[in-house]
Amino acid sequence: MTAVLLQASVLCAAMGLLACPFAYRATGRVPPTLAVLLDFLTAAGLLRLAAAPDWKGIATAAAVIALRKVVSGALGRAGPSAAGPSATGPSAAGPRHGGHPRG
Repeated sequence: MTAVLLQASVLCAAMGLLACPFAYRATGRVPPTLAVLLDFLTAAGLLRLAAAPDWKGIATAAAVIALRKVVSGALGRAGPSAAGPSATGPSAAGPRHGGHPRG
């Protein structure tokens, strides 16, 4: 079971690295791309920790989670222009339900 978890953690980290270009292409921004990578690295660290629990693994997982929290906080403080479409984008036009206010 330990070998399977270790292999899964390596695969998860590799998938995170492979997902980064797609995340960047979808968003065009580095912070969300970094958030995707850190999510995968968090999952990989937790899988590795489940395979061989020790203090080094706990510290590594905690560091990745703390870094992820900092990045998430920076994205939240950046405002709507950094996290989504602008106020003049499609979402500003309201819901698309045939133009009638009651839908």
